[in-house]
Amino acid sequence: MSATSMDDLLHPPTTPYDSGFLDTGDGNRIYYEQLGDPGGKPALYVHGGPGAGAPRRATRAWDPARYRVIRYDQRNCGRSTPHASDPAADMALNTTQHLVDDMERLREHLGIERWLLDGASWGSTLILAYAQQHPERVSEIVIQAVTTTRRAETDWLYHRVGAFKPEAWDRFRAAVPEHDWDGDVYALLAAYARRMEHPDRAVRAAAADAWLAWEDAVISDEPNGVPGMYGDREADDRIAFVRICAHFFSRGAWLAEDQLLREAHRLAGIPGVLVHGRYDMGSPVQTAWELAKAWPDARLHIFDDSGHIGGEAMRRTVLEALEEFKLR
Repeated sequence: MSATSMDDLLHPPTTPYDSGFLDTGDGNRIYYEQLGDPGGKPALYVHGGPGAGAPRRATRAWDPARYRVIRYDQRNCGRSTPHASDPAADMALNTTQHLVDDMERLREHLGIERWLLDGASWGSTLILAYAQQHPERVSEIVIQAVTTTRRAETDWLYHRVGAFKPEAWDRFRAAVPEHDWDGDVYALLAAYARRMEHPDRAVRAAAADAWLAWEDAVISDEPNGVPGMYGDREADDRIAFVRICAHFFSRGAWLAEDQLLREAHRLAGIPGVLVHGRYDMGSPVQTAWELAKAWPDARLHIFDDSGHIGGEAMRRTVLEALEEFKLR
């Protein structure tokens, strides 16, 4: 399939044929939509962030004659309610386990036996957490920009990669002046989390601006980097994104250290495709390498022309995986 052009791998634009809200029973409502063939192979797209929300544009990645694709917005973001830009939204009801349970609840609601899971960045962390708890419900996994949200990864993204961008990192650290930096990245992120709970929207917005400026600085100079990718969102979505990110990352996403690598044996028998840019400044390739060694059924592809976003070769490999798995 290597000689196949990108145009050959892309499908006609597909838009939702169905959408709705899933009531979680604790005051949250999860927005979801379905695209493609209602009788096709079920596949769930798991967005990143956390808090980025699912894409709203038509998709060309999935064969609409073969796949039944579900996209959804995780708790408190996108079109799910309550939205994290609302100070009244209870963040105590948004943890990794809540999100795993929401995925399983959505599967049951839609009457799906097993589904393919596809996602990137934070989406890969959530996919791994779900698949390790519910391996019998997963047919295949395709993940890009592999993360497990262990402490070393968080420390890298929000501290140590600052060695490459010291001026940008100093601005990121200085945006929470009440925090006396002592080298503990979780404490720094907790200071941001407190700012994002401040009753004054202007305080929350300023903290969100600083956080997003840092995230943009990390990836902007990568191969295929996209300047402004994180910051280019509506005001409410900026606040929600950072509130959720700080809430999760300051607490290690409620995962035990190295949990998703130590428990990778639970993925035995699930075919996986891992794609990662060698020059991913936000998510070093070491994690993808370690996961592939712990998960024999996964195939790892590393791309020298890519960072966190990925170039054409990286996107091609994802599309090829979706083409391969639609026939299983």
